[in-house]
Amino acid sequence: MAFGAGTHIYEVQEGWGQLPEGWNFGWIPAIAVDSQDRIYVYSRSEHPMVVFDREGNFLASWGDDILKDAHGIFIDAADNIYCVERETHCMRKFTSDGELLMTLGTPNQPADGTPFNLPTDLAVGPDGELFVSDGYGNARIHKYSPDGELIKSWGTPGDGPGEFDLPHCVRVDPRNRLMVADRSNNRIQFFTLDGEYIDEWGDFRQPDTIFIDDEETVYVAELDQRVTILTLDGEIIAQWGSERGSTVPGEFFACPHGIWVDSHDDLYVGEVQADGRLQKFIRQK
Repeated sequence: MAFGAGTHIYEVQEGWGQLPEGWNFGWIPAIAVDSQDRIYVYSRSEHPMVVFDREGNFLASWGDDILKDAHGIFIDAADNIYCVERETHCMRKFTSDGELLMTLGTPNQPADGTPFNLPTDLAVGPDGELFVSDGYGNARIHKYSPDGELIKSWGTPGDGPGEFDLPHCVRVDPRNRLMVADRSNNRIQFFTLDGEYIDEWGDFRQPDTIFIDDEETVYVAELDQRVTILTLDGEIIAQWGSERGSTVPGEFFACPHGIWVDSHDDLYVGEVQADGRLQKFIRQK
């Protein structure tokens, strides 16, 4: 069965991702791919970070003693792994083999207005600056220097320009605009890298996570059982998923939450609200 439209047609690869015997995934809120096409599955499980190759063979696992509540993930050009922990109120930066390099926030201590209170995701800017969406508790975006010094914060609760109702993901696009998935407002807002409001896209079904590929194509995982693929100008290329959900392979029933694309243009989607929901979509060419 095929999914998508136009130049973005996919077939689902059933059963992708084989865990060691006796291991099980819990919810899978985040997934990412590094420069070597190693796939990092960040889950709420006993083994929170599991690494696979493109064929779904198990390569490694790490973070068991540090990572406690998986939410957002980002991989930079040097293959550093940034893990945003929601309920521990912090961000952890690792090497690709799990060596801890940096912690932002005070673990297990929520903050009011300042970083962090149930943060959601992270992006790296063109000069190495870090942007963190502080979603569930603070409705803010925080900008840091590459070495972790807080530069500025912006955002207040609401539905107007520059306001947020659960900022759930941040990404920097090729035009150096900061994209914020403003989930409960069903939109993506655009800002300069200094936090000035530019524009927004609407009509989403609770956008959870954004990925932008090298062709400047935007992929959005939406909580209400849908994936949308767009141009950088906001034109829809492909879209699939029933709002009621479906157990048919390639469809969604447990809320798409994590999304990423590898160098072969294959798509990976992780879902929450049910254990072990991870699907790989092979792009047809």
